[in-house]
Amino acid sequence: MSSGALMFLFPEFHVSWTEVGEAIAVGMFFSIFLIKTSNFEIRNQDIYLIPSKAFILILVGLLIIRTAAKIFMGKSVSIGETSGMFFLLAFGMIVTWRLAMLYKFKQLERRLQQQIIE
Repeated sequence: MSSGALMFLFPEFHVSWTEVGEAIAVGMFFSIFLIKTSNFEIRNQDIYLIPSKAFILILVGLLIIRTAAKIFMGKSVSIGETSGMFFLLAFGMIVTWRLAMLYKFKQLERRLQQQIIE
């Protein structure tokens, strides 16, 4: 994603601060589905992430939403702005999901450490 952010160096991908906020907020909303469907399990004193079965459905859903948004907003928002907004949406979704997973992991790690001590 870090190299993808270079798109914002070019004027056709620039978005307003309002659009940045909207895109990140929508990304955070969509991350709820990933957070709720991603879990950890303990196997042999190690913590493993159980992949979300909804991940592919969420990606396909975002593609459909992006395509529909481009069709409906095509005359008022350029393809570059739409691309920039969906990059920010994905970034907001991934960062929120990863922070939530870090929180869940740390909770499980603390619980595992307490079990080892007892």
